[in-house]
Amino acid sequence: MSAQCLFGVMRVRMGRLSSTLCLTFLVMAKVAFGVPPKKSINVPFGRNYFPTWAFDHIKYLNGGSEVHLVLDKYTGTGFQSKGSYLFGHFSMHIKMVAGDSAGTVTAFYLSSQNSEHDEIDFEFLGNRTGQPYILQTNVFTGGTGNREQRINLWFDPSKDYHSYSVLWNMYQIVFFVDDVPIRVFKNSKDIGVKFPFNQPMKIYSSLWNADDWATRGGLEKTNWEKAPFVASYRGFHVDGCEASVNAKFCETQGKRWWDQKEFQDLDANQYKRLKWVRKRYTIYNYCTDRVRFPVPPPECRRDRDI
Repeated sequence: MSAQCLFGVMRVRMGRLSSTLCLTFLVMAKVAFGVPPKKSINVPFGRNYFPTWAFDHIKYLNGGSEVHLVLDKYTGTGFQSKGSYLFGHFSMHIKMVAGDSAGTVTAFYLSSQNSEHDEIDFEFLGNRTGQPYILQTNVFTGGTGNREQRINLWFDPSKDYHSYSVLWNMYQIVFFVDDVPIRVFKNSKDIGVKFPFNQPMKIYSSLWNADDWATRGGLEKTNWEKAPFVASYRGFHVDGCEASVNAKFCETQGKRWWDQKEFQDLDANQYKRLKWVRKRYTIYNYCTDRVRFPVPPPECRRDRDI
């Protein structure tokens, strides 16, 4: 039906399907199937990023369209965006360290540059061979974090590239894995929860050794006989409002695609997929940790974590 609506040629027994009915069907379909963020465009690494440390541990392939970060017993490495951004959609295609990756952390995150920093984190915690990766997310606002959530992924992230992205606007922060929402953090300023809205952030990624905490709380140490460890990257497209570090307002605010109504909340289908992730793959959620938080943090109910 939808294809026929699109081409305006569908007929029904009582006559031609009205354009109004066709439009109504398309609107319903949009609601039913969700509105994912716009697809990123693959561009060379050097267009939007530059290395920040251990330059000799970053390898460039295919004219910079693919980059490998290398970790050995001497050092890891990392890179950051050239610009700072206030809202937008930020994505990266990453293939994680394969095999025995225990003790290693591959990070992809946004962070502001001041003491009361805001931060939006993806951290991929390596594991022993055959054990699943753990994806930890966190949100810092006004210098305060402690909002960790951990999930197992529904695929092996070391076998192929997958997309990891953040949608950030005035209304919400959404973490996506291959367009599947795995976490939402709503703007809850009205109930006393700080929200990142006036501090531009840079984008960072790194591969480093964190065997003091990353795998089973530090019980599993990095096996340096398996080094070097390699995390692979593609994509590098940035779709955000670029601003100076000191800018507190985006001049295009309200005009970009991520500001529009359909991106101010998840729709019913996206919430259904988020519920699926929480039910089947969540292994830790700060909102349900009554040891750390006897009273659930106020944003948890709005984010539908409880």
